[in-house]
Amino acid sequence: MVAQFLGLKLRLILNLFRRSPLQVVGIVIGLLYALGAAGVTVEGLAALRRVDPLLAGSITVTVGSVIVFGFLAVPLAFGVDHTLDPRSFALFGFPTNRLASALALAGLVGLPALFITAIAVAQVVTWARDPLSVLFASISAVVIIATCVLGARVSSSLASLLLATRRAREITTLIVLIALVSLAPVVAVLASVDWNRDGLAVLKSVADVAGWTPLGVAWSAPAELASGNGGVAVLKMLIALALVGLLWLAWRALVRWLLVAPQRRERGANPVRLGWFGRLPSSPVGAIAARSITYWIRDARYHTALLAVPVAPLLFVIALAVAGVPGSVLALVPVPVMCLFLAWSAHNDVAYDNSALWLHVASNTPGWADRFGRLVPALLIGIPLVLIGSPISAGVSGDISVLPSLIGVSSSLLFAGLGLSSVISAAFPYPSVRPGDSPFAQPQASGTGAGLIQSVAFFAAIVLSLPALLLAALGLLNPDVRGWPLAALLVGVGLGLVLFTLGVVWGGRIFTRRAPELLAFTLRQ
Repeated sequence: MVAQFLGLKLRLILNLFRRSPLQVVGIVIGLLYALGAAGVTVEGLAALRRVDPLLAGSITVTVGSVIVFGFLAVPLAFGVDHTLDPRSFALFGFPTNRLASALALAGLVGLPALFITAIAVAQVVTWARDPLSVLFASISAVVIIATCVLGARVSSSLASLLLATRRAREITTLIVLIALVSLAPVVAVLASVDWNRDGLAVLKSVADVAGWTPLGVAWSAPAELASGNGGVAVLKMLIALALVGLLWLAWRALVRWLLVAPQRRERGANPVRLGWFGRLPSSPVGAIAARSITYWIRDARYHTALLAVPVAPLLFVIALAVAGVPGSVLALVPVPVMCLFLAWSAHNDVAYDNSALWLHVASNTPGWADRFGRLVPALLIGIPLVLIGSPISAGVSGDISVLPSLIGVSSSLLFAGLGLSSVISAAFPYPSVRPGDSPFAQPQASGTGAGLIQSVAFFAAIVLSLPALLLAALGLLNPDVRGWPLAALLVGVGLGLVLFTLGVVWGGRIFTRRAPELLAFTLRQ
C-alpha cells in the first residue's frame, strides 16, 4: 500500500511536466531557484562545522526555526492543497492508521521534503565533531524531517477545512495584509541593531527562546550537546520527540475526520446579509465605502499595489543602513514611508472601476461622496498604523520624545497624500489593469503620461508635508527644545486634515464636472 501511494505521488509530480511549454519553463525555473536556495543553505550549514559551537548553534537554531515555521504557516495561510487528499480515499475502506501512515510517507516525495531532508542532513555535518554528536544530530535530523512533513500535512488539512469558503479566504487575505503591514516595526528593530558589535548577542537571544519552542527544539538539541550541556540536550530531544508524537496524533485525527465529514461548500446567496453594505450607513458615502472595502479585500489588483506598503520601508531602511544612518534614526522611517505609499496607492482608483463607474454617474452621486468613500479603506488601515506603529517606532529608537513629531509627519503624509490622490484620480486617470486580468499585466498607457502622474502623486505629497518634516527635523537636531515635536504634531495633523478636506472637495467638483468623460475613459481603456 505504501509503495502504491509513493508511486502515485511520484506520477502526480511528473504530470506537472506534461503541461504547456510556458508552464513547464516556469516550473523548471522555480525548481532551479529552490534547489539553489537549498544548496546555499546546505553549504552554509556544512561550513559551520569549523565554527565555535555557540555561534553555530545560534545560527542553526534561528535558521531552522524559520524553516519549520514556513512548513507550518505557508499551507495554513495560503491554503495550499496537498495532492493526496484523505477524502479521495473515503470509499476504499482503508483503516485510518494505515491510510494516515501511507499519506504521511507519501509526503516525503516532493521538492519541499527534498529541501528539508538536505538541510537536516547538512546539520549533521555541522555537529560531526565526535561520534556521540553525530548520533545525536542524526536522530535530530529524523525528528526535523518528521516535524516538517507531519506539520505540513496537518496545516494543509486544516487549510482545506477552514479555507473552503470564499468568505474564509477573504478574511485570511485581510489578516495576511494586516500582518505584512505590521512588519514595519520589526524591520525597524532589525535595522537598529549594530550587527558588527551585537549581532552574536542578538542571534543568541533569539536562539535561546526559539530553542525551547516547537519550531527550534529539534535543532537546538545537538547544539546543546556540542556545548557540553548533555542533560539539556536530552530534555530537548524528548520534547522534540513528544512534538512529533502530538503531530502524528493530530494528523491521524484529521484523517479520521476528513474520511467521514462532508466537504464544506459555499452557501447560496442570502439577500439578508449584504456584507459591508449591511454594516455601513445607507448613504452614498457608505455604499461607496462598502464597495471600496470589498475591492481592497477581494481584488488582486489592490493586493499587488498594497504589497508596496510593507516592502518599501524595508528597501528604504536597507539603503539608509548601508549609507551609515544610525539605527535610532532608521527606526523612525517605516511608519511615515508606509503612510506615504498607502496614500499614493489611491491616486488612480477611478481607473480600476471600469464599467462599475456607470452606477455613480447614473445615480448622480455627489462628487465629494465618491471621493471620500473611496478613501475609507486607506483610512481604516492608515489611522491605526499611525496610532499603533508610531509609539512602537519611537520606543525602538530609544527616544520617546520624538513620538509627537512622528505622529505629525505620518499624519501629514497620510492625509495630504489621500487628498492629493482624490484630485489626481479624478483629473488625470490613466489606463490600469482591467478587472479579472492578471494584476501584473501591462496596460496600454502610451501617450497618457502615466509615469509623470505617478511621480507627481508621490513627490507632491512629500512637498505638501514639508512643514511637518522641517519641524520634526528641528526637533531631532535640537532635542533640548521641547516645542518643536509638539509643533510638528499640531502642524502635521492640522495641515494634513485641511489638505485632505480640500482634496476631497476639489476632487469631488472635478469628478462631478468630468463624470461622463471619466465613464467613457473607464469603458475604453
